[in-house]
Amino acid sequence: MALSLAPFTSGQACAQDVDRSAGEDFDYSALTFDQDLAQALEPSPETTLAQASDASQAPGVAAAEAAGPSQEALAKAAQNPIASMISIPFQWNATPNTQWAPNAIDPDAHHDKVLNVVNVQPVLPFQLSDDWTVVTRTIVPFLAVPWADPKIGVTEAGDPYLKRWDQEQRVGIGDINPSAFFVPTMEGDFTFGFGPTVGIPVSDGPLGSGKWTAGPAVVGVYTKGPWVVGGLVNNMWSFAGDEDRADVNKMLVQPFVNYNLPKGWYISFSPIITADWENEDNGWTVPVGAGVGRVFKVGKQPINMSLHGYYNVVKPEIGGEELLGDWTIRTQIQFLIPAG
Repeated sequence: MALSLAPFTSGQACAQDVDRSAGEDFDYSALTFDQDLAQALEPSPETTLAQASDASQAPGVAAAEAAGPSQEALAKAAQNPIASMISIPFQWNATPNTQWAPNAIDPDAHHDKVLNVVNVQPVLPFQLSDDWTVVTRTIVPFLAVPWADPKIGVTEAGDPYLKRWDQEQRVGIGDINPSAFFVPTMEGDFTFGFGPTVGIPVSDGPLGSGKWTAGPAVVGVYTKGPWVVGGLVNNMWSFAGDEDRADVNKMLVQPFVNYNLPKGWYISFSPIITADWENEDNGWTVPVGAGVGRVFKVGKQPINMSLHGYYNVVKPEIGGEELLGDWTIRTQIQFLIPAG
């Protein structure tokens, strides 16, 4: 019997990089990265005086420009999941104390395994016109899923029987999930994006759904002072694939609330809530928790790092049992590549 503990990785990924940061003394009124960068590079009176007194400064080059985008501008762009900036996030979600199957299937199954999901999710923006930008996000999940293979014996009469389950980890790539968000150019504190999201089956067994899926996705972002608040929602249905595999109808909701502190530090709340509408028992996963992160530079490379912990208040049931562990630890490192 095939039981998959692989989480809704496609949804995890759209939301993933909402761990953002910005300085509390920065102007949050503009939402596009170009506006943020222009503001960050505008020399202050103090900078102008410093340039005038520094004979070693190259003529015509502002000090802020020479050093590249400010920490605050990069942090703010990283907070916005539909910002016009290239980024490459690597996100590791670990859920210990996970059980591979219900006891009705394997009486020896216990909550002693770890479910690991590493999402690689590059973000690429493309400006279509002065009025529209499309932001693409492709999630490639690498999974290590608790699993077991049956050990078959043969009776003296020659009849096969199940001796035991050999528990192991199944490792590989899950369903790949590209998305595209069409973002209108807007003024003010609010921006949004909408577009399609697709699931591409590349693996069999517990690592993938075996189905082609698609559906709509929408994201909204509101910024004010040190706060960056928003959410992402999508729902995906299967429309083709292995006829022997179960149909897919899953929703993902990821709210995010970021409070920004000085020097690139931030506090973030961004749980990944999923609903499996095909689950006849309980298909909801509802985590509650928070995390902390910071945007900094290593040499000239801007990096966003964060650590989150979430308690799974509501967990999906399989065979009447909750198999997922109580806690999920999320670690992320995101490489930021500003334009210019």
